[in-house]
Amino acid sequence: MVKDGLLITFEGMEGSGKTTQIQRLSAVLSQAGYAVCVTREPGGTPISEEIRGIFLNPNHNEMESTTELLLIAAARAQHVSEVILPALDGGKIVISDRYSDATVVYQGYRCGLDLNLIHKLNRIAAHGLSPERTFVLDLPVEIGLKRVQQRRSAMNRLDLEDFESHNRIREAYLAIASQEPDRITIIDAEANVDSIHELIKSEVDDLLRTKGVERKL
Repeated sequence: MVKDGLLITFEGMEGSGKTTQIQRLSAVLSQAGYAVCVTREPGGTPISEEIRGIFLNPNHNEMESTTELLLIAAARAQHVSEVILPALDGGKIVISDRYSDATVVYQGYRCGLDLNLIHKLNRIAAHGLSPERTFVLDLPVEIGLKRVQQRRSAMNRLDLEDFESHNRIREAYLAIASQEPDRITIIDAEANVDSIHELIKSEVDDLLRTKGVERKL
């Protein structure tokens, strides 16, 4: 176990390979003897998953930006209280597919809502909990959208937005990464899957050492 637990998050546009890298990191951590909790946002609990369904429903094109923000905050508040904090208290490594950075990107940069308001709401919903390391898998928009179209039988509400919206999302992730280089690592998602995994594993290994854990991945 890791004293006080550890929160690692993965961000990036759809099609960037987050799921694959989360699965591989979880497997190597488990094999090394760590207790791991893999989760996602919006979602991760029964209540939060229902909110996810509302949020991503392609029939909800009339959804207001403020509605989006409040739905995501509600889902996160439940997720953090019910899943993330108990897992961290139990000394687990929590790996989340999206977290508070996604709210800044999607509801802030994409929708144009006030960033100060979003940061305040994030702190409230997350009980002040921030990730210790965030990996942003960066990919050209056209490649990401093509991957999504090939892999999904049905597109969700955000998948169906125009190219410019997806491009704002990509640029926003790059912008927030430049603001917090000590926490956020940008990874070229066009690189070889194995190479990406080795990079992530190396950074997590270093992070664990700062926590006083000597087991090498």
